[in-house]
Amino acid sequence: MKIWFDILTPKQLLFFGPMAQKLGKNHKILCTSRNYSQVVDLAKIKHVRLQIVGKHGGSDREEKLKASTHRIDRLTDIVSKFSPDLVVSFCSPEAARVAFGLGIKHVVFSDSPHAEAVMRLALPFVQKLLIPWIIPKEEFVRYGISKNDIIQYRAIDAAAIVKNKSTIKPVNVGKQRKTIVIRLEESAAAYVLGKTSISNKIIYQFGKESGKYNIIVLARYKPQIDKLKKEFGNKIKIMSKVVDGKSLLSVTDLFIGSGGTMTAEAALMGIPTISYDAVPNYVEKYLVKIGLVRRETSSKNILQVAKRVLEKNSTNKEKAKKVLDSMEDPFLKLMSVIRTL
Repeated sequence: MKIWFDILTPKQLLFFGPMAQKLGKNHKILCTSRNYSQVVDLAKIKHVRLQIVGKHGGSDREEKLKASTHRIDRLTDIVSKFSPDLVVSFCSPEAARVAFGLGIKHVVFSDSPHAEAVMRLALPFVQKLLIPWIIPKEEFVRYGISKNDIIQYRAIDAAAIVKNKSTIKPVNVGKQRKTIVIRLEESAAAYVLGKTSISNKIIYQFGKESGKYNIIVLARYKPQIDKLKKEFGNKIKIMSKVVDGKSLLSVTDLFIGSGGTMTAEAALMGIPTISYDAVPNYVEKYLVKIGLVRRETSSKNILQVAKRVLEKNSTNKEKAKKVLDSMEDPFLKLMSVIRTL
């Protein structure tokens, strides 16, 4: 069997990489991506072979469209030659169009019904959609897929990433002070364009405490990095290179995120985690509900909560392990679905 994975984001690489490796033992695998440093550099760290096709369209709508149409054109030739029996993606619009055009069955994963543009462009063309059990099927049906073609699995995607065995090389930070990691939101995604964020206010608040803590900021794009360096200089450490998330989280005492995948990873590793909820979603709501994440949308409140948590020196490791152990492997659900197609 030939299987094509289209991998577009760091989360997708961490989620699909081990699956592709397992399937590669008995099947022929093609993994494609686009020229996007967050993915390309992480693939080198995780030793995942990718064929780079096209580029990331950035935040401009016209550039997104041009990048997508160009990528569809190039993928058509590559995929036609590979001739896969199945396509697997996280609702890649380009994979959906190519698979539909070439008559290839397409199975997708998603935990992001809020990503309206991607859902509308992909879901009407796929055969099966796999989603975490905490998200109602109706959230996806409105985009043009039958409820009967949606399969739920009892896990959140970050659980598969955290459970995946990998060699962790801790990031070198000073151990004399507590380490706070702040993750910026995905500012170039269509679902956040035009929205304001408090991330800069959060960083400003913590910048005033730089003498007390190791403050590390994870930015996603060069303009973000350049702006932060100009505003904060050496007060905080701005990660300009891609790092393995588990390596950084292994030395983190407190994580502050926008409510995305890394927020969930930190929570499931038992690290005290605060979400500033840049993009409200079901996974973040679930983690807040069970007490593994605390939501705060005021930069001043976040600083005060962070100080109290670090003073108490508390963790959620036992609770996080119990939650993590209760979750199933989405790969097994994928295999079950493949057998039915």
